[in-house]
Amino acid sequence: MDEAMNRCNGLLALLAVVMALALAGCAEQEPKYGAERQVDFPVRQHEIWAVAPAVNLSGYREVEPLLQADLLFQQLQQVRGLTVIPVNRVAEAYARLNIDRLQSPEQAAEVCQMLRCDRLIVPTITAYDPYVPPKIGASLQVFAPMSGAAKAVAVVDPHDLQRQAAPSELPPSAPPNVQFVQAVGMFDAANGSVRDALFAYAAGRHDPSGPMGANEYLASVDRFCGFVYHELIAQVMMKVERARG
Repeated sequence: MDEAMNRCNGLLALLAVVMALALAGCAEQEPKYGAERQVDFPVRQHEIWAVAPAVNLSGYREVEPLLQADLLFQQLQQVRGLTVIPVNRVAEAYARLNIDRLQSPEQAAEVCQMLRCDRLIVPTITAYDPYVPPKIGASLQVFAPMSGAAKAVAVVDPHDLQRQAAPSELPPSAPPNVQFVQAVGMFDAANGSVRDALFAYAAGRHDPSGPMGANEYLASVDRFCGFVYHELIAQVMMKVERARG
């Protein structure tokens, strides 16, 4: 009987060892999630921003202005200190002004007044190559009516705004009643520095146990565009902070 008990205890000990090894194996295989980089609005006062339809200057017809604006909207929503108005609201304001794209800083001030927002951000695609490795050139233009600017444009006839100069005819700087900030960049995933920044951005934003890992940001042009807008937004925030002194 003692021998049977010893055998039973031995089996139980062996089973405990097997279970411990199995649990250790599971713990080793548990994916390690990173921590995504956070962008903060550098001003204490909370602001409301509106996203305009993107302008496509890349020559690539498949670029969808509303989709690009939505990708930018998703990135701006992650900025702490901002409330973001989606592109469809701005498109409605454009329709009221009878325009299909922003044509002057005064129109930007009018849109801000109509939507009761602090700033209007306009994305522009300057280069677009969706094939691996993707290449995206883009810019973000941010217009912010200064104190009293919205009231000044509120009495302007929309037909007068519609006849404003086209973007190619605009002066190099915005008029004094409109603050203007711009960020521009070319992001070629064939460059090592861009890949390093991309993989740093991907940390915490993807499933590390997935079949592609962070490389899915190279395979999906929409995900890559999200990275591009994240980088440009960070530049915009630094310039906003500098502009406020």
